[in-house]
Amino acid sequence: MNSIYDTLMELPLLKGCSRYKLSEIVGTTKFHFLKYLAGETIVSAGSPCSHVIFILSGKVRVSVSNANDRFRVSSTLEAPNVISPEFLFGKATHFPGTVTAIDSVSVLQISKSDYIKILNSDETFLFNALNMLSVKAQNSVDGILAITSGKLAERIAYWVMSLTQQGSTEIVLTARQRDLYALFGVQRSSFFATLDEMKEQGLIEYDSTEIRFSSRQGLLDILETEG
Repeated sequence: MNSIYDTLMELPLLKGCSRYKLSEIVGTTKFHFLKYLAGETIVSAGSPCSHVIFILSGKVRVSVSNANDRFRVSSTLEAPNVISPEFLFGKATHFPGTVTAIDSVSVLQISKSDYIKILNSDETFLFNALNMLSVKAQNSVDGILAITSGKLAERIAYWVMSLTQQGSTEIVLTARQRDLYALFGVQRSSFFATLDEMKEQGLIEYDSTEIRFSSRQGLLDILETEG
C-alpha cells in the first residue's frame, strides 16, 4: 500500500520531487486533508479560489456552464489531479465550475500563500505549475479560435477541450441543439450530418439534449480523424 508520501509525489505540482524535499515541505507547510462522501459538494461555481485543491483519491464530477445555463460541460476527474489551478491567480479568482464527489474522495488543500512558498522553494515545482497553466491557456485559445474556423467536428472538439481539464473522462455537453448550431454558425442539416458521422466513427453518442464523449483522448481522436 502506498504511503502518503507516494500519493503526494504523484500530484501534478510535486512530480519530480525527492522524498527529502517533500519531507521539508511537509514540515513547513500547512496541509489540510479533507474527505467527502459521494454526492457532497467540494467546490461551488463562483466561490473564491483561495486554496489550491488536489484530489488524492476518488473521483469527482466537474460541471461548468455559462451565465444562463444554456451550455453546460461536465466531466469526471480521477486522482491524482488538481482542481482549476489557473484560477488561483489573476483577475477572476473564483472557481469556474461546481465539483462534486462521485465516490469517497480525499483532497489536499494548500493556501495560496503557502502554495507560492512551495513554488519559490524549487524550480521543479515552478516548472510544473507553469506547465499546467500554459497547457490550459493554450487550450483556451484553441477553443476561442475553434468557434469560427475549421471543420465542424474539429471546432466542437476544440471548444469542449477548452472547458475541460487534462485527464477528463465521461465528458457530456448539455445544450439545446438549436443553440449549438447557432453557436457554431452552421445550418441544422450540416450540424446533424456531422454528429451522425462522428457517431458512426464511434467518437460520440448523442440525443436531443446531450453530446457524450468517452474521454479527452476521444476529443484528440476527433482532431486526428479530421486532420
